[in-house]
Amino acid sequence: MLSAQLTYGTTGLLHTPSADMQEDKTVMIGGNFLNQEITPSVFAYDTYNYFLNVTIFPFLEIGYTCTLFKATDTFVPWKKGKFVNQDRYFSFRLRALEESKYFPAVVFGTSDPFTETGGGQVASESGNGYFSRFYLAASKYIPVGSEKIGIHASYLYNRRKDYKLNGVAGGLSYAPSILPDLNVIAEYDSKDIAIGATYLLFKHVFMQAELQRCRYFSGGLTYKIHLK
Repeated sequence: MLSAQLTYGTTGLLHTPSADMQEDKTVMIGGNFLNQEITPSVFAYDTYNYFLNVTIFPFLEIGYTCTLFKATDTFVPWKKGKFVNQDRYFSFRLRALEESKYFPAVVFGTSDPFTETGGGQVASESGNGYFSRFYLAASKYIPVGSEKIGIHASYLYNRRKDYKLNGVAGGLSYAPSILPDLNVIAEYDSKDIAIGATYLLFKHVFMQAELQRCRYFSGGLTYKIHLK
């Protein structure tokens, strides 16, 4: 059972990439409440996002995510405290290796790779491109008796000064056999530890919840369908 990441609207763990891929022709539509602790510093307040994600082929996933901006004293001051704009970006995930008996699945991915300021720079240090990241992720599921535990490792890179996600990340996922619609996750995203879970309702609706630094709540809903 695979779910969408709260912040990025892509397949993964909570805030950390994985090499899991959705079934071919899967469409996901979702929205989330985001605590300010999980977002770049430009979002100095709790906010929301919504996304559309499509797995076009078994090896390629494309997502489009919008995150809401509030007005501040310097940005539309007469609407201070209200949502007045949104940040938009694409995400791409490409599977290089499918999981087998001896080898993990491997995925290359990026979110928000370009910034419109500074002449369309890649992984800009400033400007927009707030959620920019590039990564290589690997995932392997290990049987433990009648259970199965997912082991996920990744390396992240960006040049953001305000949202520095660089270095090794990883996590564990576990869907108990007695409650297979529940997926429990613990992770390290290269700067913070987080715990959370997803739960599948009515075969199509995922409820998601996360505690960033085991303290700050973010959560949302994702509707997933398979096109024939």
